[in-house]
Amino acid sequence: MTDNWRRTPLSWAAGEGRDEVVKLLLGFRNVNPNITDDDGRTPLLWAAMNRHYGVVRLLLGREGVDPNIPDNYGRTPLMWAAANGDDGVVKLLLRCRSVNTNMAIGAGRTPLWFAAVRGHFGVVQLLLEHEDVNPDIPDDNGRTPLWWAAGEGRDEVVKLLLKCQKVNPNMTNQAGRTPLLWAAVRGQFGVVQLLLGCEDVNPDIPDNYGYTPLSGAALLGNDEVVKLLLKCQKVNPNMTGSADRTALLYAAHEGNFGVVQLLLGREDVNPNIPDDYGRTPLWLAAERGHFGVVQLLLEREDANPNMPGNSGRALPWWASRILKRAVNLLQPRQSANPNAV
Repeated sequence: MTDNWRRTPLSWAAGEGRDEVVKLLLGFRNVNPNITDDDGRTPLLWAAMNRHYGVVRLLLGREGVDPNIPDNYGRTPLMWAAANGDDGVVKLLLRCRSVNTNMAIGAGRTPLWFAAVRGHFGVVQLLLEHEDVNPDIPDDNGRTPLWWAAGEGRDEVVKLLLKCQKVNPNMTNQAGRTPLLWAAVRGQFGVVQLLLGCEDVNPDIPDNYGYTPLSGAALLGNDEVVKLLLKCQKVNPNMTGSADRTALLYAAHEGNFGVVQLLLGREDVNPNIPDDYGRTPLWLAAERGHFGVVQLLLEREDANPNMPGNSGRALPWWASRILKRAVNLLQPRQSANPNAV
């Protein structure tokens, strides 16, 4: 017998956490424990979704109960429990040998994905201890549990995932972005620190647009993250990406004074690498009117103010037309060519 929502007495009792009623109903052999309502939800799914530990235990003890039936939205009882951060119910479900721990909904999201994204440390730990769990299953955009946890700043979850040998810390999403790149552009300092501490992490993997963790952080002015990345000797600060731009070029273009200062503090940074239009960091900073950045660059003795762009014009000429104040900043440089046109 069902109501207008196709819910049975067992479905309602399970959803409301009525342990004794559920126990009584399960005693009838003609009661179907797997019957679904209009939303595709079984009594077990209702119990797991509503955190009813006792009911979940009773239902799992009934022969023939299928723990993997998803609702109309693709979520299984384990997914709901994982998303809720319900350690107890997750533990019960994982004891059931027939539970599919890697089952994913249409968007490719697994129970581990839900737990990692929401920062449920205990559930992540339980799932990673289960030998059948694959921690690197990506969603439909190629984003793994580690990728999401990194971007959301779930430090403790990231730490757990990095301890798992089955986790690939360099796995990229469809845009080519690694967990480190995503954490860097989101300004997740703690996560960046954890990832850089993992010897398997490659800090220079660019995305499909040429951005590395360093150039992405430099572009967005994430000073503290840039400082962390520059301390890592594996990071190439002169790596070029889209339009042949380095991290210094991005920072100079955006006028990110603190980032420029940090980059220039690293001896192996080349301040004269031009983009594919021939524009150096000094050129771009002057063009954009970032006078403080121009001054910083001029303080580096190896910064060349006379490098021409693709137009063949040296920076002093260009600055005199675009930003007259920038010319005044350049004049103290004896190496500048006063005859450049």
